[in-house]
Amino acid sequence: MQRKPDNVAELSRLLAGAHERGEKVLSFDLSALHRLLEHKAEDMTATVEAGMTLADLQRELAKRGQWLPVDPPHPERLSIGALLATNASGPRRFGFGTLRDYLIGMTAVLADGRVIHAGGKVVKNVAGYDLMKLFVGSRGSLGVIVEATFKVLPRPETEHFVEVNCDSAGHADQLLEAVLSSELAPVVLDLHKWLLDARQLSLVVGFAGPRDEVEWQVSRASELGFNQPTSLEYDRKFFEATSSVQTFSVLPSVVCQAIGTLNGAPFVARAGNGIIHHSGLLVPDRRERPTRLEQRLKDEFDPKNILPEMPA
Repeated sequence: MQRKPDNVAELSRLLAGAHERGEKVLSFDLSALHRLLEHKAEDMTATVEAGMTLADLQRELAKRGQWLPVDPPHPERLSIGALLATNASGPRRFGFGTLRDYLIGMTAVLADGRVIHAGGKVVKNVAGYDLMKLFVGSRGSLGVIVEATFKVLPRPETEHFVEVNCDSAGHADQLLEAVLSSELAPVVLDLHKWLLDARQLSLVVGFAGPRDEVEWQVSRASELGFNQPTSLEYDRKFFEATSSVQTFSVLPSVVCQAIGTLNGAPFVARAGNGIIHHSGLLVPDRRERPTRLEQRLKDEFDPKNILPEMPA
């Protein structure tokens, strides 16, 4: 049965007890910790409990014309804790970066029940070790994140997305090279084929910012063949229609080559970042991982191994 602590103190006691008994703890339900603790719009920072969903946080920030510039799938059911634990991202990652770029403070409960704090509540904070980077993407293997402070951004004045259909991966590769070598600065650069019977690939570029600047970029993209207005619906529909999404990453320069290994399976590729989501079989990862370093971290934070294993 999943445990649902009412507050951080109770979570601390539960973990301390499990640690003392050597009892495995796979997860906690942190939905009771769902408050926006502080939003300083003038400083562009926000502190939130880990049980709040990303969608709820974005709605609160939008009241002051701001947002946290991450857009992973299913924000209405993705908690801030899960967002941090998985380092989830979406199509705007190419232009806005990852969650690590916006996290400036964090509170977590370790396996033995100790509560630790890292970073702070101001953007220019360089005190102490940057433990936050270890926890982002660790999937709960080092501790349970209970609170986070982010720097946030003003919402863009406007966004515009355009696409072009590609007859082949080679054609898509040529267009990608044209975009990357141009004056354009897209926030989205995606290649997708989210329908199983689709015969063409679609390359999408998106722009965000002041209206005049976006209009200029859309005009410039049109000269490269991006003449079809579109939206990010392909991303939403892919993740809604695909029950089991597999993900792997490659160098951005070989994205078009890598999609040839998917045997026609629907996919959405962050072509500017090299991240490929697909609905086919898992592509084997033959890269060597620094397992000894990971194990040292695990042994330091969770010596009794009561938390989930380090992510593969």
